[in-house]
Amino acid sequence: MRYIGHMFEVLVFVYEHYWRGDACPQWNQLERKLHAVGFESSEIKDALHWLNGLRQATRNTERPPSAADSDRAASRPAPPLMRAGPPPSMRVFSVAEQNRFGSQCLGFIRFLEGAAVLPPHMREIVVDRAMACGYGELSLEDLKIIVLMVYWSFGEEPDALVLDELCDDARDRIAH
Repeated sequence: MRYIGHMFEVLVFVYEHYWRGDACPQWNQLERKLHAVGFESSEIKDALHWLNGLRQATRNTERPPSAADSDRAASRPAPPLMRAGPPPSMRVFSVAEQNRFGSQCLGFIRFLEGAAVLPPHMREIVVDRAMACGYGELSLEDLKIIVLMVYWSFGEEPDALVLDELCDDARDRIAH
């Protein structure tokens, strides 16, 4: 599996043209569209395979209760042991995951978690999809695309500051 490089260009195209995963056409229609735009068959095949894995992971992921569910639950008194909420947890990355992400990407994941914008169920899909991206260390730019695609697959958009961070190219920044 290649996946590196050009597959991410296909994913960016899909993200920019189909704002939510459920707005994306069937694979055969999407494949025709991607060919018409000029992507190569191997890039399209890799991207569709990766997107299929994303779709399955999203479909098989139990989402935490929504805000509406929380509002309904708040109107009923909770048993005393359930009032505190779940205990905090820490994700321990395997050696293979550490090698794939490298320190920069692992730091970025921790940053997103610390900012409370990458909940555990989405983080696990990010890890899964990053591990499905071939071999070698993942670049920070590619990780950002993966995070965006995970949000996309849930039909969510990160808040404006997070979206700016995900779309920002650090190489264009000027040090003050």
